[in-house]
Amino acid sequence: MASLEAKAEQEPLLSDSLPGSREWDIIETEEHCKSRWRSIRILYLTMFLSSVGFSIVIMSIWPYLQKIDQTADASFLGWVIASFSLGQMVASPIFGLWSNYRPRKEPLIVSTLISVGANCLYAYVHVPASHNKYYMLVARGLVGFGAGNVAVIRSYIAGATSLQERTSSMANTSACQALGFILGPVFQTCFALIGEKGVTWDTIKLQINMYTAPVLLGAFLGILNIILILTILREHRVDDSGRQCKNVNFEEASTDEIQAPQGNIDQVAVVASNVLFFVILFIFALFETIVTPLTMDMYAWTREQAVLYDGIILAALGVEAVIIFMGVKLLSKKIGERAILLGGLIVVWVGFFILLPWGNQFPKIQWEDLHNNSIPNTTFGEIIITLWKSPREDHNEGPTGCPIEQAWCLYTPMIYLAQFLTSAVLIGIGYPSCNVMSYTLYSKILGPKPQGVYMGWLTASGSAARILGPVFISQVYTSWGPRWAFSLVCGMVVLTITLLGVVYKRLIAYSIRHGRSQE
Repeated sequence: MASLEAKAEQEPLLSDSLPGSREWDIIETEEHCKSRWRSIRILYLTMFLSSVGFSIVIMSIWPYLQKIDQTADASFLGWVIASFSLGQMVASPIFGLWSNYRPRKEPLIVSTLISVGANCLYAYVHVPASHNKYYMLVARGLVGFGAGNVAVIRSYIAGATSLQERTSSMANTSACQALGFILGPVFQTCFALIGEKGVTWDTIKLQINMYTAPVLLGAFLGILNIILILTILREHRVDDSGRQCKNVNFEEASTDEIQAPQGNIDQVAVVASNVLFFVILFIFALFETIVTPLTMDMYAWTREQAVLYDGIILAALGVEAVIIFMGVKLLSKKIGERAILLGGLIVVWVGFFILLPWGNQFPKIQWEDLHNNSIPNTTFGEIIITLWKSPREDHNEGPTGCPIEQAWCLYTPMIYLAQFLTSAVLIGIGYPSCNVMSYTLYSKILGPKPQGVYMGWLTASGSAARILGPVFISQVYTSWGPRWAFSLVCGMVVLTITLLGVVYKRLIAYSIRHGRSQE
């Protein structure tokens, strides 16, 4: 399948006219085709590196924060984690607007340079005599700001592909992003072999250890990415049928290029797509957040068991997502993107419905009055803290189970392990399907016009969802338990499906809406 796809990418696009007519001609030269796909693949790599930049230190932030600044607490950890998404949310519209009026190399190179500088700052946060935690906060925020180039990447790919290529290209982009999230923690695990002490380069006060080596690798890959962008990336833009469009970003104008067609974008479809994307990201972010506290409460897992087992589960979901990204490329040709988006939301609803507690068996109760590590109190940081707690910190794990401080533990039935695993598999199918279809439909709705700003807003809505999702689930789960939490999520998905039904007929390609092509 991969070989056929690669072969298809090497074939110049043909016009849609009938054979024998004057318009039956090649609308793209072989040289242009190769240049276009080389540029797109460079952006696949940029997307991969952007997601690696987020995940490569995610398992080590908490112990590193404790090491460099003893005043840092779980609440501040929440701000450090959220700063990435906040930075990306602010930067995405800015870089998107920039890419609409200037060559897209500019925001890509600047954003990557910001990420490289931020990674270097992260490696030096131990040097200042005080306020080290604030330097880490700034470093992670700047890494997120650099990751705002996701909007530029997706707008470039949307503008450099025809309608028939769009779904496949967007799926590949999402697959590269998912692969980055999967491999980031793997790289971190490999660097753990260096240990906390590592080696020190006294001349430049650089410590190379298990905490700084991953970001130094990220900085090196960022520099390599800049070199590839400078040497290989070219500005390409085509309309929905594949003809080159003339715009400010195109460096080599020619008489064969056509002006971008005029027409209004369906703003109702644009707003609806942003809402749909927000909910999709919101739901998956809260699921990722609650996995560890939920399994520790329901199955009385220790911290060591939770980190190991939940890590395996999330890694498996990442692999499943890559497979789904590849599969929807073929399925979309048979049933269309809107049907896949609807089906994905239904699968997600079923997944959360299965998570609702049933039966007469109750979780093991933790009666002791402990500082429980299995459940967040009131802050996002205290949820995440369980993921960074090393089992070596306390060889006596103490009592496990659902803490008595959570009153719902006494009357809420437990969620069986088979329930949880089945739900995880279904959510792992539904989320990637919805994710890639949201991007694909959105880019088609926008049409051949510059998409930088619009993609910036879509990326910003996703970043906001990643901030608010964990906050929502921490409050509801702690106060009311899984029954209320997952019931509210199910209700949210039902409302989202309803919204999709209302705007279903409007989620069509720009060229189809204006009668320039047929579905």
